[in-house]
Amino acid sequence: MMLSVNNIEVVYNDVILVLRGLSLEVPEGEIVALLGANGAGKSTTLKAISGLLKTEDGEVTRGDITFAGERINGIDPDRIVRKGIFQVMEGRRIIADMTCLENLRLGAYTRRDNGVKDDLDMVFSYFPRLKERTGLAGYLSGGEQQMLAIGRAMMARPKLILMDEPSMGLSPLMVKEVFSIVQQINKDLGVTILLVEQNARMALQAATRGYIMENGKVVLDGTAEELRNNEDVKEFYLGGGNEERKSFKNLKSFKRRKRWI
Repeated sequence: MMLSVNNIEVVYNDVILVLRGLSLEVPEGEIVALLGANGAGKSTTLKAISGLLKTEDGEVTRGDITFAGERINGIDPDRIVRKGIFQVMEGRRIIADMTCLENLRLGAYTRRDNGVKDDLDMVFSYFPRLKERTGLAGYLSGGEQQMLAIGRAMMARPKLILMDEPSMGLSPLMVKEVFSIVQQINKDLGVTILLVEQNARMALQAATRGYIMENGKVVLDGTAEELRNNEDVKEFYLGGGNEERKSFKNLKSFKRRKRWI
């Protein structure tokens, strides 16, 4: 298993418990979706894996995170990047007053090989419009900034990319384009992807399996197909479900709803 998160708890500022015994696995070469409402702990999970919790006074206080068989919780973020994990942050977090090319080269900062130029060409082959944009990255559209953020991650030659809400703030057409490219990168390069996303429909189309979080722990997991066909998931994440389940007259259905709220 490429990544295993085993029964972790995360505490902020020594007092706020955010993750409560969370466990998940990400097999090599797959796209795994992590779904849930705002505040469920999805972004915190990614930061626990990438080591960025340290920048926000957060700490894994219990459990283990292993990558390629090696325990990584507690390791500094730059060392985690060198081991092959790169996080694409929520909101893109590109550097606005640098050019596209400078942002991409920044992604290769930890590398010591001579393949950076070839990888720039590779990134431009997936995102040709970035090659056309010679001005400052702050003037790019939201979709182009997301492409730049993903391209910057690719420049680190990661084995695992953690993507936090890549569809945020994008038009439906751009969301479709970005997800299509993400799937192509996974297929062509074999890069494993752990995807945090509120657009559950798009995420479960791209992923091979998924986990659903609520209040800091996983409440449901399965293959993407199983989750797409699950009535709870249909009702609360995909905008579907049968008519009987939409009725509060059915007490059993009401209790089932309560579990997800």
